Amino acid sequence: MAVDCEAMNDFYNIMAFAIIALPLITSLGFMVVPNLASRTCWLISSIVSLVTFGISVLLFVSYDTMIGGTQFGFTVPWLSQGINITFGLGLTGISASMVLLNGIVLLGACLISTDIETRGRDFYVLLLALGGGVFGVFLSSDLFFFFLFYELAVLPMYLLIAVWGSSTNFGSFNRSKEYGAMKLMMVLVAASVLIWIGIIAIYVETYMNGTPTFVFDELRILSESGLFSSGFQNWVFLCFMIGFGVLSGLWPFHTWSPDGHVAAPTGVSMLHAGVLMKLGAFGIIQIGIVILPLGAQTWMPLLMVLGIVNVIYGAVSAMSQTDLKYIIGYSSVSHMGYVLIGAATLNSIGLSGAVLQMFSHGIMTALMFVLVGAIYHRAHTRDIYVLNGLIKTMPHICVLFIIAGFASLGLPGLSGFIAEFLIFLGVIKISLWIAALAVLGAALTAVYILRLIARTIVGPVDPKLENLPDANKYEKIVSVAFASILIAVGVWPALLLDSINVGISSIMSVL
Repeated sequence: MAVDCEAMNDFYNIMAFAIIALPLITSLGFMVVPNLASRTCWLISSIVSLVTFGISVLLFVSYDTMIGGTQFGFTVPWLSQGINITFGLGLTGISASMVLLNGIVLLGACLISTDIETRGRDFYVLLLALGGGVFGVFLSSDLFFFFLFYELAVLPMYLLIAVWGSSTNFGSFNRSKEYGAMKLMMVLVAASVLIWIGIIAIYVETYMNGTPTFVFDELRILSESGLFSSGFQNWVFLCFMIGFGVLSGLWPFHTWSPDGHVAAPTGVSMLHAGVLMKLGAFGIIQIGIVILPLGAQTWMPLLMVLGIVNVIYGAVSAMSQTDLKYIIGYSSVSHMGYVLIGAATLNSIGLSGAVLQMFSHGIMTALMFVLVGAIYHRAHTRDIYVLNGLIKTMPHICVLFIIAGFASLGLPGLSGFIAEFLIFLGVIKISLWIAALAVLGAALTAVYILRLIARTIVGPVDPKLENLPDANKYEKIVSVAFASILIAVGVWPALLLDSINVGISSIMSVL
C-alpha cells in the first residue's frame, strides 16, 4: 500500500512538471521545425492545450482537502555552493483553482484562434510560452523560478499584441496596436523591477542570517521565527504590493490594461484578462501575505482604499466608453478591485471571496472577449452606437453575452454573485463605509451592463447588420463551456471553495 501511495505521488509530481513542460517544449519545437503551416500549428497547439487542460483537472480533483498544505511537490537542486537555488513545484489549495483556470482559458484561447494566418507558427510559439509560464507561476515553490516564469508569462504579450493585434480607429478616437503593446510592456517591466528588488532583498536577508534560500516554505518558517523585522517587511511588502498590483490593474497604474485589452487579438485578450491579471493578485496573497505578514497588516488599509477606487473608477469609466472592448477592459479593472479589497481584509471570508472572484472573473471576461471578438470579426466594428439589435442576427452570441453580463453584475445563481457576496461579508468586518462603496460599485456595474445589453443586443436591428453570421463551431464550444462553468460555480460554489478555503486557512495560521 505504501508503495502504491509513493507511486501515485510520483505520478502526480510528473503531471505537475508535464503541465509546464508540454507547452514550453511544443513552443520550442515550433521554433526549430521550419515551414509549419498555420493550420498545423493551430491543431498541435489545440491538442497540447487539451492535454494540459486534462492535467489541470486531474491535479485539481486530486488535491486532498483533508490534508491541505502543499501537495504533489518535489525539489531539485539547481544552483548550490552556498547560493541554494532549487527548482521546486507544489500545488496549494489556492493554486489548484488557478491552475484549473489557466487550463480552461488556454484551451479556449487556442481553439478560437483559427483566424491567425499571418506568421501562425510564431503566434503559437508565443501563446504556448505564455501559457507554460503561467502554469509555472502557479506551481513554483521557489521565488527564483517563480519570477522566471512570471517574466516568461508577461514578455510574450508585447509581440502578440504588436504583431497580431488590431488598432482602434473610429470616430475621433485613434489608438495603434503598437502603442497598446509598448505601453503594456513598459509598465509591466517597471513593475517587475519592484518585484525583483523585493525578492533579492528577502534573499539577502536570509543570506546574511546564514540560511540563504528562495524556497517558499523555508521563507515562511524564517518569517515566523522573526528573521524579518517589521521595518524590513514594511518596505519589501510595499514593493510587492505595487509590483504585483500593477499587473492586477491597481489604480492609478491601471491604464495599460484597457489599452492592452483593446489592441490584443481575441485569444490573447482571453489570456490577458482571464489569467495574467490574476498573477498579480496571486503574488500578493500567496507570497506577500505569507512571507511578510507584518508588512501586509501595515499596508492593507491603503490597498483596500486603492481597491475601492478601482471598483468605482473602473465602473464609471466603463459607463463612458463606446468601444465594446474598452467597456470590458475597464470592467476588468473594476472587478479586479474586488479581488484587491478581498485580499486587503486579511480575514478568511474576504480572502476566500477574492480567490473565488479571481476564478469567476477569469472565466467571465474570457467569455466576453470570445463573444466581442466574434462580433468584431463579422461586423468590423465595436462601436456600440453602430451595433444594434444583434440578437436577431446572432442569437447564440447574444444569449451567451447576456449570461456573461449577468455574471459580471453579480446575478444570484452565477459565480460572480457568491464571490462578491463573500468579499462584501469580509469587508463589513473591517469597514461598513468601504462595504457600502463596494456595493455601490456593483450597482454601477449593473447600470453599464444593462445599458450595453439594451443598446447593442435588443431593439431594432440595423439593416447593415441583418445578414451577419452567428458563432462558428469553435466559438460555440468555447462560449457554451465557459457559460456552463459560470452557472456550475454559481449553483455549487463548493466545487472551488473547498480547496480555496484549505489554502486560505494556511494563510490565516500565518496571520
